[in-house]
Amino acid sequence: MSARAASLRTLAFLPALASPATAQTVAEVFKRVNQSVVVVYTQERALAGGAPGQFVNVGGLGSGVLISHDGEVLTAAHVVQAAELVMVEFPTGERIAATVASSVPSADVALLRLEHRPSGVVPATLGNSDAMEVGNQVLVIGAPLGVTHTLTVGHISGRRTLNRTMGAIFRAELLQTDAAINQGNSGGPMFNMAGEVVGIVSHIISQTGGSSGLGFVITSNMARELLLEGATIWSGIDGFQLSEDMGKIFNIPPPGTGLLVQRVAGGSLGEQLGLQGGTVLATLDGQELILGGDIILTVQGIPVGTPDQLEQIQEALKNLTAGQPIVVTVLRSGTTMTRTARYTPR
Repeated sequence: MSARAASLRTLAFLPALASPATAQTVAEVFKRVNQSVVVVYTQERALAGGAPGQFVNVGGLGSGVLISHDGEVLTAAHVVQAAELVMVEFPTGERIAATVASSVPSADVALLRLEHRPSGVVPATLGNSDAMEVGNQVLVIGAPLGVTHTLTVGHISGRRTLNRTMGAIFRAELLQTDAAINQGNSGGPMFNMAGEVVGIVSHIISQTGGSSGLGFVITSNMARELLLEGATIWSGIDGFQLSEDMGKIFNIPPPGTGLLVQRVAGGSLGEQLGLQGGTVLATLDGQELILGGDIILTVQGIPVGTPDQLEQIQEALKNLTAGQPIVVTVLRSGTTMTRTARYTPR
């Protein structure tokens, strides 16, 4: 190769190494999609200082993303599952009240519906998370530690399928990322470099409690399947999955598993079913729980236990049509009883 050819080849390669070009690409994506990212403010009930039966209203904060002109917002289930009130704030400062249209706590995704459409906001596009590969660059936008519309950049560092998430068991499809995630990021979107939502931030596994850990997001394809296809259901139940070992402590009848109802949000399906939450804080097997509430044993006749059974329950609820019954059996104060409500689309 001649010296001139080598020189030209080197010059041709230099732009690919230039960091300003890469930084500008990230900046352009951020500017295009940031308007669709929201801060989610909630109000829910919590035990007052651990006092039995005494509750107070407490505020919560998370993130979300507008995905339709009809005012649909994706967020994490644990942000809104037990919320009595939900308010969504856009980058313009406009705040709009919202209701929980659908939520799947076992997969940690939820869909909000705004009371009215935001003015002049372009919704984000849901991308195909199956196309994401380890090493792909991604952007996470949210409100970590309450600092709104913060951008962090990283890569897909793994694809995972977990059988346990947020106190329940479900085969949740997750993308792992090294992009910094903190409290407040929950429910926020992960974007690919085309500006498409490929995931919803779920949680971080950290030894320090900060962003120096492993971040996980629920894939956009799973969120689409669970929330946008089929019936919309919000149970409003803050529950904890009891294993067989823990079930023995509560004298749960065979097969010995169930969902401990800790709190029930007003206006939710759980309230319509007449379910009762707990009244006493306790630590059990290293887990802080609210005890004294119902234990859900079956939903639509399906035991609440294994991942396969939870998927069967999800499929049964997904196929409901307006007016069909939702039937649960619960253990209350040692007595098994049946509770029924009619499905009303949200």
